[in-house]
Amino acid sequence: MQDFPLLSMTILSPMAALLLTVVIPARQAKLIKIVNALCALVSVVLALAIWVGYDKSAGGFQMAQDIAWVPSLGIHYSVAVDGVGVVLNLLTAIVFFTGVLSMWSLEKRVKEYFAFMAALVFGVFGVFLSLDLFAFFFFYEVAVLPMYPLIAIWGSTRKEYSAMKLTLFLIAGSALLFPGLVALYMGAGGDTSNILEIAQVAREGGLSPKFQIFLYPFLYIGFGVLAGMFPFHGWSPTGHVAAPTAVSMLHAGVLMKLGAFGIFRIAMTCLPIGASYWSTTFIILATIGVVYGAFVALRQTDFKFVIGFSSVSHMGIVLLGLNTLSQAGIDGAVFQMFAHGIMTALFFSAVGFIYDQTHDRDIRNFGGLASQVPLASSMFIVAGLCGMGVPGFASFWAELLVFIATLQTHPVLGAIAIAGLVFTAAFMLRVLGRAMFGPRNPNWEHLVDANAWNLLPRVILVGVLILFGFFPNLILDMIRAAGGGS
Repeated sequence: MQDFPLLSMTILSPMAALLLTVVIPARQAKLIKIVNALCALVSVVLALAIWVGYDKSAGGFQMAQDIAWVPSLGIHYSVAVDGVGVVLNLLTAIVFFTGVLSMWSLEKRVKEYFAFMAALVFGVFGVFLSLDLFAFFFFYEVAVLPMYPLIAIWGSTRKEYSAMKLTLFLIAGSALLFPGLVALYMGAGGDTSNILEIAQVAREGGLSPKFQIFLYPFLYIGFGVLAGMFPFHGWSPTGHVAAPTAVSMLHAGVLMKLGAFGIFRIAMTCLPIGASYWSTTFIILATIGVVYGAFVALRQTDFKFVIGFSSVSHMGIVLLGLNTLSQAGIDGAVFQMFAHGIMTALFFSAVGFIYDQTHDRDIRNFGGLASQVPLASSMFIVAGLCGMGVPGFASFWAELLVFIATLQTHPVLGAIAIAGLVFTAAFMLRVLGRAMFGPRNPNWEHLVDANAWNLLPRVILVGVLILFGFFPNLILDMIRAAGGGS
């Protein structure tokens, strides 16, 4: 396994989907969908092979490949995976596969849609597996750019506005990131862009405390914009609402994790003194994000806006855990990235199924969906229970670890964040009570419940949430194995 190029094959699986989609005539829409589904399935198989092949007893980074890309600048195509990368790589593959299946009914410009979607996933895999600073940034930008056409062309409601707002926010984040990464590269001597080697320079005192303290906010906020950090989160709920189903799944399920992963992999690893200095500031902002996102979600009437602001709150939990700078907090943060990714993919997939038939997302216009479309509604209900952190689902363990770590390091902020869970339970129960179990709306008597094919991607996501809810050590042991090389 260590010598087989599993990581490069994983990155290339969506690229194969892209290239095949480009050469298949647009009129053969069904073939395009089948090809993308098969390539996505291959990525799941490869992600599972990486999971099985990763030696947890050895830990650290494994399955490395390194090829000189721009030798004069020390830039390499350098990929390797640690336990954190293994977990997030699997998350991406699952959301990619279920996202393709969730868009099986798409009829508008199928060829272009799946081409952009494959390009996005290509970038995501590259980010989670890269060890080179500039290759990381290259894949990061590749992952972000397809969001504009995907929302502007296939989105709904204020799609052009939402696509532009999202793009401008993310460009602003990149405007902080690029000079920050260049400064980090030059500060480490300008001889290597390998993240682990730069981190070693920092540990040996090669990056002064003043330099680290000054540079850290550039990288944290630059990545934090994509992570939906408060107060730079405004693009995220708007983008969620306008995006088509699978793009919402990838947006909330995977893309927001790139920002948090960038903070973990680059900012915290390469600037540890800066991370320690700024931790209290950013943990305060994370706490505000947790409470604010849940409170605003309580006031929303659009299904997708509820989920969008819920994502701001749940990503606040991720940033909360990272900023504790403790092992338990980081374990919980990475676990929350995975759990939230699967949960939001399920949320948006369930809402997308209802919206495709009703073309309405206003919660006030629904009622009794659990009796009208019980199978489809059950998927949303499961996601809602997971969002509330109910035991038996993956999110329970993630949130438990983060809140324990926060109480240990910042007791007052931890107590405030935990109090925010009241708002989370309130908005989830409000949506479930009104739309799923309220009086039936006769306007929707024509709704057709999900069949076996419609249920397949949703059942996969439910199964993953329950599996890791009952066996959390499957993920925790993998995350902790990263300690040997992070």
